[in-house]
Amino acid sequence: MAFRFFIIILLLNIGTCFPQAQDSVSSQKEQVKDSLVDGDSQVVKPIKEIVDSTSIKNLKDDALAAKLDEKWLEELYSNRLFDTIYKSVTELTFEAVDYPELPTDTLKARLKELDARTPFNVEYNPALESVIKSYLKHRRKYLQKLITLSDFYFPLFEQELDNHNIPLEIKYLAIVESALKPRAKSRVGATGLWQFMFSTGKMYGLDVSSYVDERSDPIKSTEAAAKYLSKLYEIFGDWDLALAAYNSGPGNVTKAIRRSGGYQNYWNIRHNLPRETAGYLPAFLANMYIFEYAEEHGFKKYRPEVAYFETDTVRVKHMITLDQVSEVTGTPIEALQFLNPSYKLDIIPVIKGENYVLRLPVDVIGEFVNNEEKIYAFAKAEFDRREKPLPQFFNATDRVRYRVRSGDFLGKISRRYGVRVSDIKKWNGLRSNNLKIGQRLTIYPRKPYVEPVKTAKKPTVVKPLTGDVITYVVENGDSLWSISQKFPGVSVQNIKDWNGISGNKLKPGMKLKISKG
Repeated sequence: MAFRFFIIILLLNIGTCFPQAQDSVSSQKEQVKDSLVDGDSQVVKPIKEIVDSTSIKNLKDDALAAKLDEKWLEELYSNRLFDTIYKSVTELTFEAVDYPELPTDTLKARLKELDARTPFNVEYNPALESVIKSYLKHRRKYLQKLITLSDFYFPLFEQELDNHNIPLEIKYLAIVESALKPRAKSRVGATGLWQFMFSTGKMYGLDVSSYVDERSDPIKSTEAAAKYLSKLYEIFGDWDLALAAYNSGPGNVTKAIRRSGGYQNYWNIRHNLPRETAGYLPAFLANMYIFEYAEEHGFKKYRPEVAYFETDTVRVKHMITLDQVSEVTGTPIEALQFLNPSYKLDIIPVIKGENYVLRLPVDVIGEFVNNEEKIYAFAKAEFDRREKPLPQFFNATDRVRYRVRSGDFLGKISRRYGVRVSDIKKWNGLRSNNLKIGQRLTIYPRKPYVEPVKTAKKPTVVKPLTGDVITYVVENGDSLWSISQKFPGVSVQNIKDWNGISGNKLKPGMKLKISKG
């Protein structure tokens, strides 16, 4: 069954070509053992049977996937959208903006309607009009991305907010806080969709360790934000002031109240608040208005086929990496990172007293559960091999120094050299997926790479067959991954390159060229 996560990316309208799933299988110079012991029966079984062939996901809609753009993944690992949100809030000028597409009378009528159905003070004032028109005029591209991405996050936000009897409009706060980026990190260290500081996150039950940062977990962080906002509302009795306190702390709000002479309306104390907080509520209300009237302003409200409630979790029983999960399920590594953003090193640990879970699409989780023991045995064997010193696997002369370019992300680079994302992170001491243009990376390639030849047509990559070439006839139940396991040093991507395969579909009787060199 196809992994329908790709549809989300299509609907984000950010480009035209999404990379294929991470296919490379680690092929260290030490020959991979071709069998493992079944934990229950102690019967030695071939490695190709470690994961039932039905659990290898063959991507459908290859023609569609070919049209999707890598720019989505660039956005996924880039802080640009988050940085522009932060900048827009701190640099609001409230000057009049010429935007004839939205007459003032129309805006007043809509704000009055919005004010009647929310507990927030959404009355018209020139400052709010300035922010709304400025966003509509100068930030349309960013707003469209956020409106589309919101269809993934807002349903889970609403569920948690409703559980804590919090106004559902609070969901728009995550737009202002993080631009809906789970791993967003501010200049002062606030992290996640709801931008918790380390101490505040701990106070509200969010675990932060070397492996895990639950401030990036969409559900747990939303629950913590709801609890914190409930407490702030108890203190101030006003949602506008509660939001101001969420941004700058209750102390700054009470000081602004005193300095203004006792006023308690946000707009009356705004000039006494820190600069960022002074623009915080206007930005929140402006986003609320634009999202509520998105269609009237020409924005498209796409409905992704895969929503958060169409995923499920399984409690992890043994340490496993997202790379390994990607290999055995055929799910793209980027999709797993998107669904499991709280694992900082792409490793899910097993720690006494903690229940860490892996989130997967519903069409993948059944096979994962059915093959759990075999999958964990595969992961353990991988960890055992990795514990040996690097020199046994890599020759220093084979090392590549790669310079990060615009549009690069770890998944893209890993596929280029036939290595894993976790390998690149380990070799370079990276603790996150973020890269900077010009950054140098050390890579030990497991397959030769030739730069794409740029022509007037579609770029091509030369992947020559070397050494002894054999013909492999596909059998019933075979997958690219299981076939690659039969030939040490051969990755899924090698097989695809040698045979001109764009997707993952195989048919019994198909003949594949395999290089044993």
